Amino acid sequence: MPINKHLYSFSYENTESELCKLESRYIFNKEEKNRLLFSDVIVEPSDSAFIKSRLDIISFSKDYARLINKIKKENICIEGFKVEYLVFDDDITEYRERLKKLKDIGWSIEGIPDYYNPIKTYALCYYEGVWCFGILIKDNFAWHLHKQKPCSYSNSISISIAKAIVNIAAEANKEKKLLDACCGVGTIMLEACFSGNNIEGCDINPKIAKNARENLSHFNYTANVYHCDIKDISKKYDAAIIDLPYNLFSNATDTDIMHIIEATAEITDRLVIVSTSDITNLIFNAGLRISDYCTVSKSGKRNFTRKIWVCEKNVSVLLEDAR
Repeated sequence: MPINKHLYSFSYENTESELCKLESRYIFNKEEKNRLLFSDVIVEPSDSAFIKSRLDIISFSKDYARLINKIKKENICIEGFKVEYLVFDDDITEYRERLKKLKDIGWSIEGIPDYYNPIKTYALCYYEGVWCFGILIKDNFAWHLHKQKPCSYSNSISISIAKAIVNIAAEANKEKKLLDACCGVGTIMLEACFSGNNIEGCDINPKIAKNARENLSHFNYTANVYHCDIKDISKKYDAAIIDLPYNLFSNATDTDIMHIIEATAEITDRLVIVSTSDITNLIFNAGLRISDYCTVSKSGKRNFTRKIWVCEKNVSVLLEDAR
C-alpha cells in the first residue's frame, strides 16, 4: 500500500448500491468494494451523498508497534485534536484494545486533545492486514439544508440521486461546463452549486424556472437559469443532465422526449439521462450510444425505479458534426 493514499468509506441503502458504484466509476475510475475504496483522487466527502469519510493516510504498517514509532517521528504538534478508531469488516480488535490503541496514538501527539470540538481529527484503522493512521475528513451534511428549499414539488429526484448525477456528469472535474436541460425547481443545480461545479439550467415552464432561481438565491448560489425550450440554447457544454419524469407525471409523448434528447445532443457530446421508463430506443434513435447504466429504486418502493443512462454521441454522428 503506497503512502499518501486516501481511504474512503461509503454508506448507502441496498437500493442505492448500483448508483454508488456508477458514481465511483466516474469519480475514482473504479468501484468501491465492501463500502471502502483506496484512491489518489481527492474528493470532499460532502460532495457525494454516499461518501461517509476520507482518511488521508500519514503512516501505515503491518506491525502496530512500528506504526506508533512512525507516528512519533512525524513530530505532530497540535492543540485541540481528537483521535477516532474506524472499525471495518475484517477488524476483530476488541473494544478495550481499541481504546488502548487510541491512547497510544494520543500519547504520540504533542498537544492537548479536545474530544468535543476538535480542530483536527485523526483516525486509526486496521484494513487488509495493515494498520493505517491519518487525518479524518467527514461528510458535514450541510447539503441536507437543501431539503428546506422554499420551492419544491413531490416528483423531484432525491438529493442523493442529484448529487450522484452531478458527479457522473462532471467526472470529478469541476471546470466542466454542465447543463441541467430540464432543471425543474433546481434540485440538481443546488447540489452542483454546493460542490462548486460549473452549471446552468433551463426549463420551458416560466413558473418552474422562476422557482429554480428562488431556490438558488435562497442558498446564495449564483447560476444561470434560462426560461426557454432546450432547442433555443446555442451554447456548447461538456455534459448535460436530463431528468425525464414525464411519463409518470405529465402527458409528454415519445415525440416530446425525443425532441428534448435530440436538442440537447446538439449542444453536447455527453448526456446523463434519468427516466422512470425504458427509453433505450429513443436514446439510440437520437444517435447516441449508452456507455453506462444503472437503476435506483426508492427504499420500500421497488415498483418505483429510476433508470440512469450515461450516453455519448456515436462516432459517425461526431464525424458528421465535424464536417
